[in-house]
Parts: sequence; structure tokens; C-alpha cells
Amino acid sequence: MTRLSFELVDPNSGEGASAEAVVDPKLVEDLNFYRTQGPTRKAFLIWIDTVKGEVSWQLRKIPELSEPDRSMARRVHAVIRAAAPFLSPRLWYGMPAYALPGKDGKVVCFFQDAAKFKVRYATLGFSDKAKLDEGNMWPAAFALKGLTAAEEAKIAALVKRAVS
Repeated sequence: MTRLSFELVDPNSGEGASAEAVVDPKLVEDLNFYRTQGPTRKAFLIWIDTVKGEVSWQLRKIPELSEPDRSMARRVHAVIRAAAPFLSPRLWYGMPAYALPGKDGKVVCFFQDAAKFKVRYATLGFSDKAKLDEGNMWPAAFALKGLTAAEEAKIAALVKRAVS
């Protein structure tokens, strides 16, 4: 195990602080490769689960999105993390996604920016692992043109139901 020092930045407020964690040396190797030599030289988000004492990471995707999708993705991220803090952020087909815990954790929901398929709205989608079933037919994706407190409340309720 290797001790890693890094800067933490809250994606919503931009406020930051320094932190340290003991991590797998492979993580440090991957971080250094992608930061300095990787094909895209992208930065990383590092997530620290203080309950489990685990460190995980994903490519920084949300800051690369164009507005207004970037702001919506940040808010959706905050809502999902508050509604189901045990879900792990990850990339899924190049989209910010949230998966069930465990090594083979399956994605429950994802955010698809409008530019991904050149459409007029972003999408909050749910995979077949989400427990949203209602009879023989139910919505599995929702168009997002903007977010208010009402939409955030609906997203929180959907995520809680999806993982119940």
C-alpha cells in the first residue's frame, strides 16, 4: 500500500482541502500514467468512502461537459450521492454513472449529456438493475432541460426507490 496526498475539491462549491489516504500502488501507477502520459491526459476524481475507509476513482467527466449539462450533472451527482451514498460513482459507456457496491457492482443510474447524441436535452437513465418496475410498463429514462428543487426531489425519490 502507498500513501497518496491529494487535493479535494467540492464540485458544487469549488471549495477544497488537502487529504491523504493509503491506496493500492496500482491506483497510484494508473493515476500517474493518465495524468502525465495517458492518451487524453485527463485528470481524476478521487472518492473517499469514510464509512468503509475505501478510496475509488473515475475519470473526470463532469467538468468536461458543456453548459448547461455540466451544472445539471453536478447537481444530479449531489442529489444521487445524498439519496444513496453507498452507490459508487463510475464511468459507464463514457457517461457519469452510479453503481451498486462491490467489485462487480452493477450500474443503477446514469447521466447522459445532450451532446453525447446531439439531442436537445440531457437524460437521467436507469438500468435494468433499478427497482422501478410498475406493472408491465414504466419509465427508465427522464429528459432534463433544467433542474429546480422539485426535479431534484423527484430524482432523489427515484434513486431511493431504484435501490430499495
